[in-house]
Amino acid sequence: MTDMSSKQQTLADQIRLSGIGVHSGEPASLTLYPADENTGIVFVRTGADGSEVEIDAIWSAVSATALCTVIGKKSASVCTIEHLMAALRGLGVDNVLVELDGDEVPVMDGSAIQFVDAIDQVGLVKQAALRRYIRIKKPIRVENKGAVSELRPYEGMRFDVTIDFETPLIGRQSFVGDLTPELFRTEIARARTFGRVSDVEKLWAMGFARGSSLENSVAIDGDRVLNPEGTRWADEFVRHKTLDAVGDLALSGLPILGEYRSFKAGHAMNNAVLIALFSDEDAYEIVEGPARRERESRPVDLTSDISAPAYGPDHS
Repeated sequence: MTDMSSKQQTLADQIRLSGIGVHSGEPASLTLYPADENTGIVFVRTGADGSEVEIDAIWSAVSATALCTVIGKKSASVCTIEHLMAALRGLGVDNVLVELDGDEVPVMDGSAIQFVDAIDQVGLVKQAALRRYIRIKKPIRVENKGAVSELRPYEGMRFDVTIDFETPLIGRQSFVGDLTPELFRTEIARARTFGRVSDVEKLWAMGFARGSSLENSVAIDGDRVLNPEGTRWADEFVRHKTLDAVGDLALSGLPILGEYRSFKAGHAMNNAVLIALFSDEDAYEIVEGPARRERESRPVDLTSDISAPAYGPDHS
């Protein structure tokens, strides 16, 4: 059952993590701090001169989605936030301050598992305020060049994600599950980002993906996985796309009560469905916990008459 705790939660203690930025290739460090109720997730960019810029992790702050999800405010931005956001949403963390010494969240091993392990190590504490949810009241659907993203009424938070790549190594894969901390830990969090070697080489030439390596990505060359350990699941690719969707939809600002269905979608489509949702005041309502799971929505065919696109890098 979806995590329907009636109380908001924050970290029991602060967390420090460091690694490299997958695009910059530069060292990156962050500190997660417990935050007061109703704070939400707030990124704090710190400068060498001691200056700070706060950026709310919210859909309206998204400034780019081409290679990763980027949020910005004034002259400051933070990129590659999706894996950390997925860990926070997946484990039911409502309020936290994320302090960064640069403009990119460290990629760690290309998944969310190191964020999850760190959060589990310090634990969570319940707060006095009731948790609020965004309840989907009617279907919201966006389409673009064969990609589809949709939010539908559902008492819980269900992800139904399908990908379809021309390379036989991936092909068509689907992942369906109701988001709970346990499901996220065991079935989603360890799924790594992936990309085709030829695409990564093109990104290197353009100055991107400088930190990408076999240590933080699943590298595909033709019909082979180059990582010596192989994949963590046969369908690790769609599980990672689900991880990205969890993180991108966390930019709704509050947990969503609804079903998210997507076909060949990425960061741009994940953000587009949130823009469409909040453009229609009749499509949602804000409710306070405890929430109840009452019924399931009927499945919708998202795949009819849609041809598969050429294979591209996962970050697109």
